[in-house]
Amino acid sequence: MAGTGDVLLLLPTRSYRTDDFLSAARRLGVGVVVGSDLCHTVEERVGAPPGLVSLDYRRPERAALAAGHPIRGVVPGDDGTSLIAALAAERLGLPHNPPAAARRAGHKAESRRALRAGGVPVPRFWTFPRAGGPDGPAREVEYPCVLKPVGLSASRGVIRADDPAAFAAAWRRIERILEKAASERRPGGAAGRAELLVEAFVPGAEVALEGLLRGGRLETLALFDKPDPLDGPYFEETIYVTPSRHPPPLQAAVERVAAAAARALGLVEGPVHAELRLSPQGPVVLEVAARSIGGLCARTLRFGAGISLEEILLAHAAGLPISALRREERAAGVMMLPIPRGGILHGVEGVEAARAVPGVEDVVITVPEGRAVEPLPEGDSYLGFLFARAATPAEVERALRAAHGRLRFDIRAPLPTV
Repeated sequence: MAGTGDVLLLLPTRSYRTDDFLSAARRLGVGVVVGSDLCHTVEERVGAPPGLVSLDYRRPERAALAAGHPIRGVVPGDDGTSLIAALAAERLGLPHNPPAAARRAGHKAESRRALRAGGVPVPRFWTFPRAGGPDGPAREVEYPCVLKPVGLSASRGVIRADDPAAFAAAWRRIERILEKAASERRPGGAAGRAELLVEAFVPGAEVALEGLLRGGRLETLALFDKPDPLDGPYFEETIYVTPSRHPPPLQAAVERVAAAAARALGLVEGPVHAELRLSPQGPVVLEVAARSIGGLCARTLRFGAGISLEEILLAHAAGLPISALRREERAAGVMMLPIPRGGILHGVEGVEAARAVPGVEDVVITVPEGRAVEPLPEGDSYLGFLFARAATPAEVERALRAAHGRLRFDIRAPLPTV
């Protein structure tokens, strides 16, 4: 029987999804305990939820035991909580991913090694200790290549290099980004500072698969196209549209490769978000994360009789029956609003004009006025989200682009410090 404290919901302080998860819990009649790295900040945003505990995400083994409530399921909210979710569920005797698998999935270099060992197509890659500097590695890799911090997410610090000089510049820039992340005590800032991952650049369109593992079987919930080219030098994601417009045989190949990747990593239970490139030789795995899609992007997805992705994840964790995992028939999409330049956000114009575009359902600005914003590769967030639905994916894409064209962001450089 569902009750208060049934599901431990692990959400970072900066999560946009707190409201959506709590609304889903109320619709399901499932009680939740919200575990956050800074609980007072969550409480200020959403009021006092049914249960609230403060967890130290830098010490996941301790955080896993900190709830102190009767729990029958655990839902991770992002990359930084997927390991804690696995540890907590293991300690509580609940269905879970092996903690070693969750750890592998959250570490780009370990993930690559496991995928390659499992015969899953991945880019050719190299790992290098940071202590040695960029000069030697720059002579070993092939170009173009992509440098990546092994522990950061949301494309933070991911930089393409086309020659040795660009490689060295990217290396030094990533070092500064990692030092800043560590000083902010952000997940992945300290844990991934010892080495850098370098991958051969894979040409081709990119897709994202949203899935749910149940007893080791991956069920595809949605396949998103990313119609904007992601060729670098930075890799800021913008538009996601579903259903995919790629040929059905290619979509089926994506699903097979994503399932093989989950097996190679050892993931068996809960949400999965996979990113793949469609190379001329077939799908190539870039990432398989043991969590659901980030930000507010889940609002694009509706299943069965209009249930949300958050409802599916909570119902799965609580052991409730899930009647339908089939996505609604209409096409849907989201645009993550990119940050055009760094500075202080002083305001946003054109929001109502953007909402008036046919097919657009909502415009959500997530950055408050007066807040400093920073684009990739140093930044790791967006200005907000645009949502659209229509009869076809092409109509959704057009609506999102038209709405974005009506927005104006007043971003001014901060005053120099004296």
